[in-house]
Order: sequence, then C-alpha cells, then structure tokens
Amino acid sequence: MLSSQKKISFLILAVVFLGGCFFYVRNEIYFAQGSASKPRNIVVEKGDDALVIGEKLMQGGIISGKYFFVFYLWTTDKLHSLIAGVYEFPEGMQIPEVAKILTGGEVVPMSVKVTFPEGWTSKKMAEKLSESGFSSADFLKLANAPTKELIEKYEFLQALPKGASLEGFLFPDTYYFAKDATAEEIIVKILKNFETKVFTLIKQDLISQEKSVFEIVTMASVVEGEVRNDSDRKIVAGLFWNRLKIGMPLQSDATLEYALGTNKFQHSIEETKLDSPYNTYRNKGLPPGPVSNPSLNSIVATLKPQATDFVYFLSDPKTGMTVFAKTYPEHLANKTKYGL
Repeated sequence: MLSSQKKISFLILAVVFLGGCFFYVRNEIYFAQGSASKPRNIVVEKGDDALVIGEKLMQGGIISGKYFFVFYLWTTDKLHSLIAGVYEFPEGMQIPEVAKILTGGEVVPMSVKVTFPEGWTSKKMAEKLSESGFSSADFLKLANAPTKELIEKYEFLQALPKGASLEGFLFPDTYYFAKDATAEEIIVKILKNFETKVFTLIKQDLISQEKSVFEIVTMASVVEGEVRNDSDRKIVAGLFWNRLKIGMPLQSDATLEYALGTNKFQHSIEETKLDSPYNTYRNKGLPPGPVSNPSLNSIVATLKPQATDFVYFLSDPKTGMTVFAKTYPEHLANKTKYGL
C-alpha cells in the first residue's frame, strides 16, 4: 500500500507530466511553424485522409508534425471536412490556419498542372504551355530576352553573358500555375525552383572549383542530351572536361541537334559541317550557352564528374548502352561493331 505522502507525490508528478504534455501539444498546434522558408503548393487528392494530408504538409515543411494536425482536426470536429484541391501555403503558418484553408477550400485559383521533362528546351516548354492555355509567345519572349530587373532578382543569373537567354535555368519539374498566370509569373516560379533545388545545393562547389554556374549548366545540358544513365553521365562529363583540357572539340550531337532543331540519333558528315556557334564538331570549347534545361542529376554529374581516361563514346542503337573508348582506333572498332 502506498502511503498518503507517496500518493500525493505521485499525483503531483502525474499532474506536472500531464500539464507538460498539454502545453507541449498546445505549443505544437498553436505556435509551432513548419520548416518551409517560402510558399509551397500542396495537392490534396480525393480520398486522402487526414493522416495522409498531414504527411504531405509535414514533408512540405508547412507544419511541424502530422499527428498534431490530426489531433487538432479531431478536437475541433473537422476530421472529415478537408476538401481536395491544390493549395498554396505561405511560410510561417500554424496548424489552425492551415486547417482553415483546407476546410474552407481556399485552393490556388484555377490552377493548371504543367510538367516539363528533363532536357527540354525553352521552345518545347513554350509549346507545352500553349497546350495548357498560356501564351507561348510571351513566355519565349521573356525566356529569350530576360529583363534586367528579372536577372537582378537571382544571384545565379548574375553570371549570364550579355544577351544570354534563360535556357538551362528553366528547371524541369511539375508546376501548378494559376490559370491567368502571366509569362513573368510562370518564369519567376520556375527560377525560384531552380534557386531552391539546384543553386543552393551546388553553390559551395562552384566557389571551391572556381567555375561559374553558367559554365556548369551549359556543360550539363550537353551531358543531358548525350546519355540518360546517371552513372554514364558522370563518366561522359569527365570525358568532355578531358576534351576541353586537351583542346579537342566536344563533338556533341546534342549541340548539333540544338543548332539544327532536329531530333536524330546520328547526324551525317554534311550536317557536322554546319556553320553555327553551337556546332561543337567545328568549334572548340563549350557552346555559347545551354542547349536544354538539364536535370539536377546531370548538373551534379557535371560538377562532380568521374575521373576517366576515356576520350570517345557512342550509344548502342539497340540497347542505348554507352560504349567508351580510350583511343580513336578503338572507337572506330566500336562503331563498326555496333553498326554506326
């Protein structure tokens, strides 16, 4: 049997513990904020329950914990009042504010989902936007000739040569744009995504390697157009850097394709003689700018290439496998072997 004094001590501890739990949960619900430092879009699908939505909100940095979110909904009788849609949440929100948006159906006005695959050019992106109801002409006009005000907004654009377009910096991803979004609003959203997902990740490596983001993105766009496998990208990036070091032309079909506006597996001898600054069969060094908007993997591969002795490569037309060679005779033998 517990003595009266011990019972009182136990009760006090229990009260203190429960009180601590109460204030902790209250703080997480009414005062704590998520980790997001910028507005984020969250998609709530039909059939998503509160826990699934809470997970999306937590992963997006909108709230600090999904269970606190579900507990709040349960205590306020809103557990089954969540409305499907696309929502935009500013940073610094608390759970009651988030719940109010989700139960009030305050969706992003007439959002349109647009996906830009990796390696697309700004021209192809414009065509996709046109299919989704946006002005391709306005988008291309700004992408090809960004304003001084737009360039000054982003540190990573400061390295753009005079007259350069935004090709290479229009990060491939899935976006949700308001149906009445202007070309500037669309491009700003894409550039912010590049800043968040790419530039913040590679900035220190750029500084330590004394390379500009424009140079890296340009090379990454070439790598993106040449190979699809991530491990091969690292080798090809190393191979291309080797070619630059020894003064050998890149001889990239990806750059020739950009100049010709074609999409071919292999180009003819005549096509490799094209008079264009983007023809890296004729011109040494990097092309004047990116030839596509590369993926994060291609950018990282370019910045952190695999050391290699390979100088030549080709793609097996049947399997897509990349075949490497250290010497030109070995490369010619590979071309014969694979029917190229």
